[in-house]
Amino acid sequence: MSTQTQAHKFAATILQNLPEVPEDIMQGWIENPKALQKLLAGLVPPVNGSITEFKVFKTIKLGTGPTNADGFRCHLKKDNIRIGDYANDIIGKPVFSVATEEIELDLVVVSVAELGFPKGAGLKDIYAVAKKRGLELCPNEVGPQLRLQYKDQPKNEWLIIGMEPIAGSGGALSVFGVEHNGYGFWLNTYYGYPDDVWSEHYRFVFVLPRK
Repeated sequence: MSTQTQAHKFAATILQNLPEVPEDIMQGWIENPKALQKLLAGLVPPVNGSITEFKVFKTIKLGTGPTNADGFRCHLKKDNIRIGDYANDIIGKPVFSVATEEIELDLVVVSVAELGFPKGAGLKDIYAVAKKRGLELCPNEVGPQLRLQYKDQPKNEWLIIGMEPIAGSGGALSVFGVEHNGYGFWLNTYYGYPDDVWSEHYRFVFVLPRK
């Protein structure tokens, strides 16, 4: 089978198995094909289980600007960024911390599939493989700081912050997420239970340590 024939059959198979996609999301990808390209790239697992060469997606600063939960809330509101109820809750918990000195962090984005899980995996396994490949969990400040510093986030992109989960007021474990949807920029949360399974297309943010 030629490469071209295989590509045509592959595209046809994708169309036949495409799940129902809301019209606004389809239109968003039509208008921003790079966002769709990023999503599709995340579905391709590493070849022969090789270690992915991680590239820096964004360098951000911690310990700059807001110094506490109320400070972040004010900055988010000033920048017309929406904050979900659960994100607003956990940002005020004592475990949420802000760097006392200004530091820079190099961040990478990697999908569950790129970590070697083409059928999805539990959060604890995702974290374990990420660490094995040299990545580190994000300080929880990365959630609101990335949201404030990522003003060019493509529409219909959502990223999960790879961090230690924070227990909310109701006891539920949550991690931050940054999203750009039809309503604008968001700082929100996702459940952060260690055994919850994440589909292969979900994309996580981790820290790439500097050598």
